[in-house]
Amino acid sequence: MFVSVDGPSGAGKSTIVHHLAQLLVAAGEDVHITAEPSTGPIGLLCRELTETVTGHALACLYAADRYHHIEAEVRPHTEAGQTVISDRYIPSGLVMQRFDGIDPAFLWQINAEAERPDLAVILEADPEVIAERLSERGPHNRFQLSPGSSHAEVHFYRQATDRLIQAGFDVLRVDCNQRPPEQSAAFIRDRLKSFFGPAGSNRPA
Repeated sequence: MFVSVDGPSGAGKSTIVHHLAQLLVAAGEDVHITAEPSTGPIGLLCRELTETVTGHALACLYAADRYHHIEAEVRPHTEAGQTVISDRYIPSGLVMQRFDGIDPAFLWQINAEAERPDLAVILEADPEVIAERLSERGPHNRFQLSPGSSHAEVHFYRQATDRLIQAGFDVLRVDCNQRPPEQSAAFIRDRLKSFFGPAGSNRPA
């Protein structure tokens, strides 16, 4: 199984991914954690150039990393029977370059052929809360330096989530405002346990 976890900066993605992996391992699953940008050669280039390359060039670079990430890391592990959890994937690709003014239709087009995750988890949090977290920890990239970046990112993620649902992705929206990370992880785990159960998970929990 391939699970992606995305959401606004400061929503707690990495912590939730860590807790989710622990819960799945405790349930007997063989888990592989990964992230984007990847640790491959294109991903390293993404990390190096994010601060200086903008717009279409950076969007295409991130998309290239995504395709290589699937081929070189994600697919080999899922084919080996592991559950792969990716900290950021297609949803982030539909969001981050919006800060450079890139048309959402272009971002969708360059990511359209990327392998769909079995479950796309979208973390949702109040922009004021995540803005405070970002202020406490400091920005990780230039996108977080924009005035009102948290409000803009939350808005972009809502639009991206709607687009994914319209395209038929299996999306799980997780409200992180009231839950601590371990409870959000447990909620995702429970959804994965009932993966072939009734549909209707496209509502915020």
